[in-house]
Amino acid sequence: MTGAGGDAGLILGVNLQGFGQRPAAWRTQDVDPTDLLTAEFWGDLGRTAERGLLDMVFFADHPAFGDPNVRAYGLLEPFVALGAIADATSHLGLVGTASTTYNDPFDVAERLLSLDLVSGGRVAWNAVTTYDCSVSANFGVATNPDRPERYARAGEFVDLVTALWRSAATGEPVVHHGEFLDLEGVLRVPPSAQGHPVVFQAGGSPHGRDLAARVAEGVFAVELTPEPAREHRRAVKAAAETYGRSASDVAIVPGLSLVLGSTEAEAQRRFDELESLAPDGYSLRALGTHLDADLSGLDPDAPIPSAILDREVDPVTYGPSLGYHETVVRWVRANNTSLRDVLRGFGGYGARIVVGTPEQAADTIEDWYRTGAADGCNLMIDEFPRGLETVVDELVPILQRRGVFHRSYEDVTLRGRFAARARGL
Repeated sequence: MTGAGGDAGLILGVNLQGFGQRPAAWRTQDVDPTDLLTAEFWGDLGRTAERGLLDMVFFADHPAFGDPNVRAYGLLEPFVALGAIADATSHLGLVGTASTTYNDPFDVAERLLSLDLVSGGRVAWNAVTTYDCSVSANFGVATNPDRPERYARAGEFVDLVTALWRSAATGEPVVHHGEFLDLEGVLRVPPSAQGHPVVFQAGGSPHGRDLAARVAEGVFAVELTPEPAREHRRAVKAAAETYGRSASDVAIVPGLSLVLGSTEAEAQRRFDELESLAPDGYSLRALGTHLDADLSGLDPDAPIPSAILDREVDPVTYGPSLGYHETVVRWVRANNTSLRDVLRGFGGYGARIVVGTPEQAADTIEDWYRTGAADGCNLMIDEFPRGLETVVDELVPILQRRGVFHRSYEDVTLRGRFAARARGL
C-alpha cells in the first residue's frame, strides 16, 4: 500500500454507526429503531457496501449503556452483526472490535477464527484497550488499569491470540505463563482461507503506536490535517521497520466524516438540519470530552480560553485516547476564532469532516492518499442507509475514474487484497 500515488491502491472502509454518525440520523429517514436488531438491516448495508467494492465494514464496541436519548446506536455484539453481513456478502472485509482489557484471549481467538473460517477469510480484529468505567463495571472491576498497564496487557494479549491462531495450523499447544495471562491450550478451529484474521489497532498514544508498529496490519487513525497525518504515517511505518517488518505491512486508515449533497449549499443545509435535530449540547459535550474540559459556561462568541488548550493531561491517568486529545487540541488552536465556529468545524465529532459534494470529498481523499497522509479512509457517513448509497453510487465512481480506487476485488480474502495493494497490483 504505497499511499503516495500507487495505482488504485486506496483502501476504503465504512464505520457502521447505527443509523449514521449524525446523532439525529434516525429522525431524518424512514427507519424503525428496532431495525438495528435485525440481520436484514446489517445484511442490506453489507450488500450496498460490496456493490461499491468497499474493502471493509467496521464496528466499534462499547459494551455498556450510554444515554438512550442521545442517538440510536448499535446494540448487537459486533461479531454477531458481522456474521449477518458475512452471510449477505462474499468479498467484503469484516472488521470488529474486541477489547484486550476485559476479554479472554482463548475466547477471542476461537470466536474470530471461527467467523474468519466460515466467511472465507474476510475477518479482521480491531484490538483496543478499554478505559471507560461504565464498561469496567459490567465486568466487575471497580477501577480501570492505567494506560501503561492496559497496553502491557494488550501486547501480551495480542501475542497470545496470534500464537493460538498459529496453533490452529500446527497443532502445537500454546503454553503461556505471563505477567497478565496464563494459558495452556490449542485451538480446535482450523486455519481460514487467509490463515487467520487481520489485526487492526486504533490507539494514537505512544503506547498505541508502538503496539501498532509491532503487530498491526491496519491502523484506524484520527487526524484532522494533512501534515500531522503524514508524520503519523511515517512514524508508524518507520517503527514497523525497527521490528523487522516492511513499511508496506501496515496501512494507516484515518476516519473521514461525510455529509454529502448535490451542491455544497445542499450539503450545508443537510448538515445544519442534522445538527439542529441533535440533542442539546451534543457537540459541546463531545468537544469537551476530547479537550478534557467542561465547556458549558463559556461564551460561544469568544475563543476557547488558552488555559484549557494549554493544560497538559497526565498520559498515565488520562483515560480517553491520548492521540485523539492531542489531535483535537492542535486543530482547535489553529481554528479558535470562537467557540461557536469551532463547534461547527468540529462537526465530525473529532474526525476530519467534509460537508460538500461527492467531488469535494473525492478531492480530499485523493489528496491525502497521493501525498502520503493516508493509505485510505474509514468513512463515517451521516446516515444509513441513505448516505452509504450516495457514497457507493456517486463518490466511488469518481475515485475509480481518477485511478485511485479499484474496479474489482483483487482477492476474496482481506489479507490477500491488502497484499495486492502493497505490491501495487
